[in-house]
Amino acid sequence: MTAVIYVVGGILSLAAIMAVYRAVIGPSVLDRVLALDVVLATIGAGLVLNMIVGRHTDNLVLLVVVSLIGFIGSVTVARFVTDRK
Repeated sequence: MTAVIYVVGGILSLAAIMAVYRAVIGPSVLDRVLALDVVLATIGAGLVLNMIVGRHTDNLVLLVVVSLIGFIGSVTVARFVTDRK
């Protein structure tokens, strides 16, 4: 089980690094917003992994807050981009 936890943690770390790279290099605003949304989803997955490993639900409120920030941010940028055209 420990090996699975390390593999999943490594995959999440790699996904976060690649998404941050895309957010920095991304050619358009929508690419950057999508990459940052992926970063927030990866953070949420990391919180879930922490809760599974520790067998607790201490981070549940933080997980909901991170999810809401990602959702509200994506919707706000989408409305801004559609109004701009």
